[in-house]
Amino acid sequence: MKKYAYEDMGEDQFESLVVNICTDLFGLGVQAFAKGPDGGRDAKFVGTSAQFPSTASPWKGTTIIQAKHTNGINKSFGDNDFFSPTSTGSVIHKEIPRIQNLKKSKKLDNYIIFSNRRYPAGAGEKICDFISSQCGISKASIFLVGLEQLDSWLKKFPSAAENANLNPIDAPLIVSPDDLSDVVAALANHDFKSIAGSQPPTERIPYATKNKINMMSEPFAKVLRNRYLKDTPIIDSFLNAPENDILRRQYEEVVEEFELKIIAKRTEFQKFDDVYNYIIDLLFSRDPVLSKNRPLTRSMLFYMYWCCDIGSEDATA
Repeated sequence: MKKYAYEDMGEDQFESLVVNICTDLFGLGVQAFAKGPDGGRDAKFVGTSAQFPSTASPWKGTTIIQAKHTNGINKSFGDNDFFSPTSTGSVIHKEIPRIQNLKKSKKLDNYIIFSNRRYPAGAGEKICDFISSQCGISKASIFLVGLEQLDSWLKKFPSAAENANLNPIDAPLIVSPDDLSDVVAALANHDFKSIAGSQPPTERIPYATKNKINMMSEPFAKVLRNRYLKDTPIIDSFLNAPENDILRRQYEEVVEEFELKIIAKRTEFQKFDDVYNYIIDLLFSRDPVLSKNRPLTRSMLFYMYWCCDIGSEDATA
């Protein structure tokens, strides 16, 4: 079976995939996702399910369908950001008031939530118990769908992916953290004092000119320069050291991927401030090494920009 990179999909793509799977599970009456007044997105099915959870004992009434997509890699239902009994900021905690309101207004009988996360049985049981106790819904009417179940259903319903029209062109700006993670990990473990160099690398074009070309705001550019310019000599000396030739090549592969993908998706962002922050947030969500070394990761991305490895140098571009 084809392995779908759910983490590389956009939110709308994942929701489309979920709706098409649910059409097979519940029936043609599944109503696609719509954004509500509180920002939540639901799909729903009203009636008797075609074959979920089984043909012998199908769900009846109003089924609310939720899709919770993440661009993170190796995420789990057991992660604290998704559910923690003590964290009111988790995904599940934020959904509880909405589920309670739907249940109270008799607009919810069953609840199913899809996410591109691994499903540890223990964590799943805790989440179902929590939703049941907080919202007055029978555990038999709550179901969590993780990566394992998604793969199984896509094998059973191959047309679901075809009907979802998962066009790569519609995917968001996604970059791989792997090579950058290796570089940052090596740099983090290096003795900075042993790295010679006190002057930043020479600008290919003036910083202010590059910022104007790339639509980076002056306040944002000033903060980046004040915080991270001091690290550029260290990064530059490290990458150009003969013993770090492999890491240098990995860095070059990173900037090639970043630059090409930024160019392809540049029109989605008004300012380069947004590009920078988007990539940083994406890297932190996808790689624990980068998340652990946040200041150094930010410095590395600034180094790329300062050296014109990412971002346009051409005012006519």
